[in-house]
Amino acid sequence: MAVREEGVVRQPLIMGVINATPDSFHSESRNGSVNRAKEMLEQGAFWIDIGGESTRPGAEEISIEEELKRTIPLVEEISKLGNVSIDTRHVEVAKAALDAGATMINDVSGLRDPEMFELVVESGCSVCIMHMLGEPGTMQENPEYEDVVDEVNEALLDKARELVSRGHSMDSIYLDPGIGFGKKLEHNIELLKNSERLRPYSILWGVSRKSMIGEICNQESTSERLSGTLAIASYAFNQGIDIIRVHDVREHADLFDVLSVLED
Repeated sequence: MAVREEGVVRQPLIMGVINATPDSFHSESRNGSVNRAKEMLEQGAFWIDIGGESTRPGAEEISIEEELKRTIPLVEEISKLGNVSIDTRHVEVAKAALDAGATMINDVSGLRDPEMFELVVESGCSVCIMHMLGEPGTMQENPEYEDVVDEVNEALLDKARELVSRGHSMDSIYLDPGIGFGKKLEHNIELLKNSERLRPYSILWGVSRKSMIGEICNQESTSERLSGTLAIASYAFNQGIDIIRVHDVREHADLFDVLSVLED
C-alpha cells in the first residue's frame, strides 16, 4: 500500500521530462523549452529533468559540445523556477549543469565514469544512479541475465554504498532500475515487482510511454501509451516509489491526488 507519514499518504514526487533533443523516442517530448518546464512546474512537477542526448535504443552519440549547447542555457533559466536535474552520462555536462544551477545528476550509465563518481562526492549533489546494460546503441540486442533482479539491484546498491562510504548523504541518492535500458519485457516486469529490494535507498522509476507498455498493450506509437503509463504510476503510488519521471505531469498529478484521497 502507499507509504504513510503521520497518517498522511505520501505521493511520489513528479519529475517532468524536458528533452532538448530532436530525436527522443517520444516525438511530442522533443525540443523542450523553458515555457514547457514552467508549465510542468505549475502542474505539479517537483523536479525538471533536462537531457540533451537521446538514449533511446539505437540512438547515436553526439558531441559533448552539442550536448552542452542544448542543455546549459535551459538549466540556467529553468533552475530559476524550480529544481533541476541534468540527465547526462558525461561529466563535463554534469559539472557545467551544476555550475548553472542544477542540483541533481541523473546518470543513465550508473556512475561508470570514475570522474562522474568523484563529481557527485565532491559536490554533494543529489544523484540518480540508473542501471543500463551496455550502451544505448546496442543495449537492446538480446540482453541476457542469470537473475535480473539480483544483478541489477546489487549493481545499484553497490554503487550507492560506495557513495555513502565516501561521505555522501544517503538521503540524496536515488536508484533507478533502468526500465528499457538493456532489458526485455520480462526483465522490466520483474524489476518493477521487486524494486523494494533497493531499500533503504530512495527509488526512481522512469517508465513513461516506454516500449514495455507498447508490448503489453500492443501499441506501436508512443502517443497511444498514456493510459498504460498511468497504470504503472498507480502501481508506483501503492509501492511507495519516491520519484516518477514522466512526460505528462498534469495527468500524473491528478492521478496521485485522487489516489491520495481514496487511501486517506
